[in-house]
Amino acid sequence: MTASGSSPERAQAPAFAPSLRWRAAVALGVAGVVVAVDQATKAAVRAAAAAGGGAWGADLIPGVIGLRFVRNTGAAFSLGEGFSGAFIALAVAVIVAMTAYLARTRLVSRVEVAGLAMVAGGAVGNAIDRAAFGYVTDFFATEFMDFAVFNVADIGITVGVVVAFIGFALLSPANKVDATAELNRRDADAAARRAERRRRG
Repeated sequence: MTASGSSPERAQAPAFAPSLRWRAAVALGVAGVVVAVDQATKAAVRAAAAAGGGAWGADLIPGVIGLRFVRNTGAAFSLGEGFSGAFIALAVAVIVAMTAYLARTRLVSRVEVAGLAMVAGGAVGNAIDRAAFGYVTDFFATEFMDFAVFNVADIGITVGVVVAFIGFALLSPANKVDATAELNRRDADAAARRAERRRRG
């Protein structure tokens, strides 16, 4: 026991748990950057396509990846075309679920927060397109393989999922907390609350 009467595991836990203020600031900042870059690049592509009469393409890295304007009515990487309304609702549900998770989960890694924010930013970026235009602007086209045309939001979603998984599986403080000690802590907290209610009653 420590001098304050708490266990070492409990005393160390706050050091691993980003505060709600930190989580909110980082999540909003990372998601905001993804949305801003996504929308800026899409606007530039649409402007170039409009100047070219609706069709536009350019080499980015010859033989590797090029730029081509595509109107995508599906999800990420042109999957599930024709369900724009459903994908907007899904994006909202994903953002609500992530917000609840980051607000309620006591122990999360900072990498996990950043990854989830990237996913949320990508979801918002594509949802803005669907709501404003009825389609998503895609423009990155791989030339060395047959693959769907994608955009910055799709990259944010894909990379964010990987980053969040690494943060959860390898870096999450929840995985570093002794399960028995954590259960004992929760039991002690519950007992303390019951004792406090009895005292006040």
